[in-house]
Amino acid sequence: MSKSHLVVLGAGPGGYSAAFHAADQGYKVTLVDASPKLGGVCLHSGCIPSKALLHIAGLLAETKQVKGRGIDFDDPRIDLKRLNKWKDEIISNFSGGLDLLSKQRGINYVTGRGVFVDSNTIKTSEGHLIRFDLCIIATGSRPVVPSQFSVSKAVIMDSTEALKLTSIPKKLLIVGGGYIGLEMGTVYSALGSSVTMVEIKDRLLPDVDRDLVRPLQNKLSSEFESIYLDTAVVSIREVGGLGYVTMASSKESKEEKFDRVLMSVGRRPNTDKIRLGNTKVKLDSNGFVKVDFKGQTSDPAILAIGDISGEPMLAHKASYEARIAIDGLKGKKVTSNNAIIPAVVFTDPEIAWCGLTESEAKMKNLDFQVAKFPWRASGRAHTLGRTEGFTKLILQPESKRLLGVGIVGYGAGELIAEGVLAINMGAKADDLSHCIHPHPTLTETMMESADMFLGTATHIYKRSRK
Repeated sequence: MSKSHLVVLGAGPGGYSAAFHAADQGYKVTLVDASPKLGGVCLHSGCIPSKALLHIAGLLAETKQVKGRGIDFDDPRIDLKRLNKWKDEIISNFSGGLDLLSKQRGINYVTGRGVFVDSNTIKTSEGHLIRFDLCIIATGSRPVVPSQFSVSKAVIMDSTEALKLTSIPKKLLIVGGGYIGLEMGTVYSALGSSVTMVEIKDRLLPDVDRDLVRPLQNKLSSEFESIYLDTAVVSIREVGGLGYVTMASSKESKEEKFDRVLMSVGRRPNTDKIRLGNTKVKLDSNGFVKVDFKGQTSDPAILAIGDISGEPMLAHKASYEARIAIDGLKGKKVTSNNAIIPAVVFTDPEIAWCGLTESEAKMKNLDFQVAKFPWRASGRAHTLGRTEGFTKLILQPESKRLLGVGIVGYGAGELIAEGVLAINMGAKADDLSHCIHPHPTLTETMMESADMFLGTATHIYKRSRK
């Protein structure tokens, strides 16, 4: 049993994971958060509510897709009150479970906004002074709304407000073609909004391999009212409860009116309001806490994990870093530098990837080979009516070692974990090829992609490797 008092500031996935793991390791733990309920943004206004609504969007889409297969449904009647009640029950049940787990571990949960008095003291907004030996900061991030647009509050919303689903705007503009904007666009489009998307760069999901994005963009082009690329929002003026938005590209400038505007242009780390200046913690130019691979900051008593410690801002990265931080404090061997962190865009179709991407391999001028298996050759994809996807592997040609995986298609987020495991285990194409995958499933596409690389694919003809 450790006699050290560990304070965790922030009760999101990273924070509560750190608190739970620390308590399991014998630390005296105090968990501090502004909310009376555990779970943070991810549970209450991020990952979980958005995926609940995306599930509903998927159901609505399927009722339309089966019309060509002999099944007809009446047009859906959407009851926002009941829908929100169902969504909130999911959040409440999960939050209640976390509260129970916290109590079972003997964690002291303190409600209040915490700020640093010095490197060993936190003061909460409720006036509590908490002394500690060690602290892990896990305060997460928040949506960015550019200051020039913040005046139109009746028209503009961020992702947090969008997930409250208070109404379904007839015309919705989404500013930003990243994963949050695309997921929210999928939800609101399915619920009946006419969605327009504007992205300042020349493509959606600019950091994702182009071929992975293409099937999604093709589908959204027919579902959204418009998708404007290489286009900037110049101004938004509010008149009569509507937003008049001026957009400009290299070719033209135009003004359109919308009922609501969703700003989805990124997130910023919550490091600016916790008085880190009273500690020895250092920040980088973007406001992220500088840490080593164990989460250790420049202050010996303070660690940082999750969104505040740098990209990618993902809940599962925060949870992983929580375990690494506690293991590091306990003196266990820690090697997190090359962690394989999967990413998933929960649109329809979904996009998922892990390890080295094709774009990164080209940028680094690496010796690599791509093996791609189209889902039009998958029996399971045909039974689902979802043959637009594909699975691709990035491999080292000589050693045949797997370097990266990219998947686009129905349920890609559930498939990517095999790629994470394979890369972590140092698997080669032969290993994937020789693993028996159940038939008919989409998991077979991992095996068949490896077969494509080896030239032994069953459902696609390709000459064998010499």
